[in-house]
Amino acid sequence: MWIFGRKGASGFSACSTAEEVSRGIDGSGLTAIVTGASSGIGTETTRVLALCGVHVIMAVRNVDIGKKVKETIIKEIPEAKIDVMELDLGSFASVRKFASEYNSSSLPLNLLINNAGVMAPPFMLSQDNIELQFATNHLGHFLLTNLLLDTMKNTARESQKEGRIVNVSSSGHNYAYREGIRFDKINDSSSYNTVFAYGQSKLANILHANELARRLKEEGVEITANSLHPGAIATNLLRHHGIIEGEALTHFYIKKINKSLKMIEMSQGAATTCYVALHPQVKGVSGEYFADSNIAKRSSLASDTDLAKKLWDFSLNLTEPK
Repeated sequence: MWIFGRKGASGFSACSTAEEVSRGIDGSGLTAIVTGASSGIGTETTRVLALCGVHVIMAVRNVDIGKKVKETIIKEIPEAKIDVMELDLGSFASVRKFASEYNSSSLPLNLLINNAGVMAPPFMLSQDNIELQFATNHLGHFLLTNLLLDTMKNTARESQKEGRIVNVSSSGHNYAYREGIRFDKINDSSSYNTVFAYGQSKLANILHANELARRLKEEGVEITANSLHPGAIATNLLRHHGIIEGEALTHFYIKKINKSLKMIEMSQGAATTCYVALHPQVKGVSGEYFADSNIAKRSSLASDTDLAKKLWDFSLNLTEPK
């Protein structure tokens, strides 16, 4: 992460806002899906994309809340094009229903922003009997991306515009379990650690983007896949503990991993997402990890190609219809 306030190679820093990194960018003609769009970074991302002219589909678990957020944004930006669709990433059935409805809607898809997440709940299982953080933060997005990929490929081909897939991870990926992904212990409640399980899911977000980028490049498709750390923002991500998105850790653990951590505003927290999704500087860039609207350093595990391939196969197996 760049020193707070110091501009990196992109010309932006941790102080840059989402509006600043997207200023002057014309997103009209683009369509985006933003998961977890009814709160926090997701809401600000939706607002700024809409401000740039992007047609945004808010993929949210609570449609009523999503519609209220949509109304608030439209009051500020009357010309905003926003739709709300139901999506529960903790349920494969819900993910499949969302993807089926979207793919049948004839809407194009240029940008897929995998933003939603939960953090540090006590051990619990998803509707598909998989540890909740891994299921929601990684597997739900993995399945969603796979189911929407053909629509993205068709859009990229027909529009001659680069598609972009953005996985919102966290610098918390540095604090996963020692082995990274516990393939044989995903549902082991006896050794479950709330923070390490979160780190595992955020590591999976990066590995997913890395392997997807490799596959898309190999296929010759004009779609990029990148991951990012949004910053430390007070949001409702940590419903069980009083939360910080991105770092999203208790004050004790924050001090342990980064004594110089500084809280940033929501407008700054969404900046890197908007930068990676829209900025021309990122055109053709794929398989990278960003922080503070600049390419950033990731852990050695997050750069492990074999681990990424193993996770891909593991995730396919878990998300296949039983």
